[in-house]
Amino acid sequence: MKNFNVPLCNALRRKIGKALANWHMINEGDKVLVGLSGGKDSLVLLHALNDFSKRSPVKFSLSAFTVKLTGMNTEPLEDYCEKKNIDYKIIEHPIIEIINIRNEKSPCSFCANMRRGIISSWASENGFNKLALGHSLDDSVETFFMNLFHTGRAKSFMPVAHMSRTNVTVIRPLVLSSEAAIIDEAKRLELPVIPSACPFAGHTQRQKTREFVYELQKNVPDIQGKIIHALENLSTSESWQILE
Repeated sequence: MKNFNVPLCNALRRKIGKALANWHMINEGDKVLVGLSGGKDSLVLLHALNDFSKRSPVKFSLSAFTVKLTGMNTEPLEDYCEKKNIDYKIIEHPIIEIINIRNEKSPCSFCANMRRGIISSWASENGFNKLALGHSLDDSVETFFMNLFHTGRAKSFMPVAHMSRTNVTVIRPLVLSSEAAIIDEAKRLELPVIPSACPFAGHTQRQKTREFVYELQKNVPDIQGKIIHALENLSTSESWQILE
């Protein structure tokens, strides 16, 4: 039987703690719902927030939620949450089938938006005010370049974003944590990462952008840090505003 009570490593705890503090992600009495996809990012996020909930002077409750895709095996996730005494809810939804029927051109974006909508609606209906998602530093940089290449906008997702329709606030505590560190931690903790049920994995615009960033890092090793610094310091005084 695996021991899921091993604490989070100090290096990753510092990164997550910095994100939580920088953007005031969690406050006293918050009800936090983690979107648990079964991938390494969401599992490390759940493990980390569960760890923080026991150590932090700021008291908050924690639960997990999975939108179950067709063919997805959630038993390892159910076992993990049971052992950690984390309330866990699963709702099945035929997102992949909908994508195929629509012949969706951007399946990754469509799936993410639909899952976020399902989770945020359920969170709102069940009294949660925070929705924690497992987007990493790499995800934020890739999103920046995808927006730049496809929409001509220098932006990425926000570390904290309020959704007015459901009155739920999305938080991204892993936004300063690298994918490499998350992979290493998932392996060290022996988290029950499940295989992706997505038939489009590895053939998306995000994967192409990830490969572009990887090549870029060979010449600019700190490109991720520079992009995050730019996002943190965007100002209207530096933009090319067209004067009326």
